[in-house]
Amino acid sequence: MTDAVTPRLREMRWWDIDPVLELEKELFPEDTWSRGMFWSELAHARGAEATRRYVVAETGDRIVGYAGLAASGDLADVQTIAVARDHWGTGLGGRLLAELLRAATAFECGEVMLECRIDNIRAQKLYERFGFEAIGFRRGYYQPGNVDALVMRLTDPSTSVQGTEIHG
Repeated sequence: MTDAVTPRLREMRWWDIDPVLELEKELFPEDTWSRGMFWSELAHARGAEATRRYVVAETGDRIVGYAGLAASGDLADVQTIAVARDHWGTGLGGRLLAELLRAATAFECGEVMLECRIDNIRAQKLYERFGFEAIGFRRGYYQPGNVDALVMRLTDPSTSVQGTEIHG
């Protein structure tokens, strides 16, 4: 765990991609997103036609977490949530998820889906606390490790929103 400084949440911008990639490589070495994947997601995160919401959590000038959501019609999909290991157990993952659920509500999505590594019990427990339910599996979803994904769904994200306000 880290000191008592509460990370600040804000919109992810292009200049955050490199520090986010560093954290991504540390936390997800087998299935790291590429720089291009983040650029593509952020390209759809601003303006009147935005369909994405990406946020970072920072303490000082260090990014200690990030999360992203994609919306399409009345369905949203949690694309990613990551928290630096020294911030595990601080509630930051819940704050990031709450921000994504607020975004899903703002996008007028009635349902939120996600995939979670079958071996990531910590994340599954977080999602369950917010009302997500397991609805199936995707075999070999995470490559190249060939790890299965648990598919989870939340109906009516507006009833699960909690946490703190976002800045910027």
